[in-house]
Amino acid sequence: MLRVLAVDDEQPALEELLYLLRADPRVRSAEGATGATEALRRIGGAVDAGPDDPSAIDVVFLDIHMAGLTGLDVAQLLAGFAAPPLIVFVTAHEGFAVHAFDLKAVDYVLKPVRRERLAEAVRRVAEQVGDRSAPVHDSAGDQIPVELGGVIRFIPIDEIAYAEAQGDYARLHTATGSHLVRIPLTTLEERWRSRGFVRIHRRHLVALGRIDELRLDAGSMSVRIGEAELAVSRRHTRALRDLLMRQGGR
Repeated sequence: MLRVLAVDDEQPALEELLYLLRADPRVRSAEGATGATEALRRIGGAVDAGPDDPSAIDVVFLDIHMAGLTGLDVAQLLAGFAAPPLIVFVTAHEGFAVHAFDLKAVDYVLKPVRRERLAEAVRRVAEQVGDRSAPVHDSAGDQIPVELGGVIRFIPIDEIAYAEAQGDYARLHTATGSHLVRIPLTTLEERWRSRGFVRIHRRHLVALGRIDELRLDAGSMSVRIGEAELAVSRRHTRALRDLLMRQGGR
């Protein structure tokens, strides 16, 4: 069962969050902190005491906008701990989801907090805490936060077939639909290069393993991914062809 610390500098919001957390049967204990300084002091003491101490904390449900240090500041500081607790952000502001992704958050819950949405966040945490054989910080790095109907969800990167530039945004295409995220395509290219994504055009970044067919027509090249046919720009043609040939020779 989970040992939780909830952090919010607005007392009514903190009390409501604690009420919902304590009602969840997967939560052993839920304590509150009314600011970043208090939270860091308690987390530091819990880490020093070890996971078997009564003060141990498995997860921090963390507000973002607080007086003094923000929740994002707290998460950055916790990243320097040897064995930090997991983090779930609880905020009224959806625009920080990408930063949460960078900080390895397990989930991102929007206020006002709904009981069923909080239960989903607790489930995600419980799964990670229950499987200490896998590095818990890698899970969020294998996902990207997207907004679905006003709720932030995490989509596995392995499900993304290609990404399409839309100004300073990118549209992620999966087998079941598409999602707009507030991340430039160039940023995704840098982050996902090691995951097998390659740039084929100024507008498109594709997962190499999702390419079904390479087409040549009158000197121009395109790739087919499912039902989508995407043009390959001349500057990327040789590199893509070499990559596909090396992949096919393995």
